[in-house]
Amino acid sequence: MSSPLVFDRPLLRRRLARAATLGAADFLLDRVAEDIGDRLLAVKRAFPRALDLGSATDAVAETLARHPGIDTVFRAAPLAAAMGPAFPAVVADEEALPFAEASLDLIVSALSLQYVNDLPGALAQIRRALKPDGLFIAALIGGSSLAELREAFAVAESETTGGLSPRVAPFADVRDMGALLQRAGFALPVTDVDRVTVRYGSPFTLFADLRRMGAANALAERRRVPLRRATALRAAELYAERFADDDGKVRATFEIVWLSGWAPHESQQKPLRPGSARMRLADALGTKEVKTAGDSPAGPEQPE
Repeated sequence: MSSPLVFDRPLLRRRLARAATLGAADFLLDRVAEDIGDRLLAVKRAFPRALDLGSATDAVAETLARHPGIDTVFRAAPLAAAMGPAFPAVVADEEALPFAEASLDLIVSALSLQYVNDLPGALAQIRRALKPDGLFIAALIGGSSLAELREAFAVAESETTGGLSPRVAPFADVRDMGALLQRAGFALPVTDVDRVTVRYGSPFTLFADLRRMGAANALAERRRVPLRRATALRAAELYAERFADDDGKVRATFEIVWLSGWAPHESQQKPLRPGSARMRLADALGTKEVKTAGDSPAGPEQPE
């Protein structure tokens, strides 16, 4: 079965191209790039061949290039305009990777995989491109992002048009990510969340930043008519009423979901076989076991 088309990928590329001409709003990407550097420093091993997959600027590639265990950094992104001459690069869609099996030691993706239609398929391609014991690290925009914007537009559109249309993408839920990594064949999957609150002078400044991130509406099921001026003004008014601080600035919440996993290798730690433990949990914790009323030494209670 083919994956549902949640995102209009050609439109997304046009949005990204427009963002590049406007001057990218890259503060989130810069934050993620710095965090990637910190996470890699905690991994005590070398990654000779590393790939920056899908980043809109050179920030992540530059972070990788500074790592002492990385020899060569490659870039792959949907737009040639997003890639400077500093690194070997290929124009590639995250949904159709052109890399040979087991050809890379490290793949890093920063704020791009949330826009793929087939995330399980993309993760499987990434895992195949990694050498055994290769590492994958990704940051995606999470499902709780821009909750304030969703609420303001939902109410404004209902008031001004009498209906609702999708305005903000259904981003990834961290609770699903570990299972997706395992489904794609990764070993030792780990997920965590970073929440970032950004304050703006007005909702319109936020709207402009989203355009400069290439994050304007690219949903396949979006309404195909221009946003009404009355709707935009009412959304901004509601946003300011409901999500402003005492100084008048409004809040925008971004959730960054972090994923990491390893291409399987025989040297990796394996989970213990069920029933193989040699010590009771109470003994390991130095506590005394207390039986509850439902405990029975003869086994589970049988139905009458």
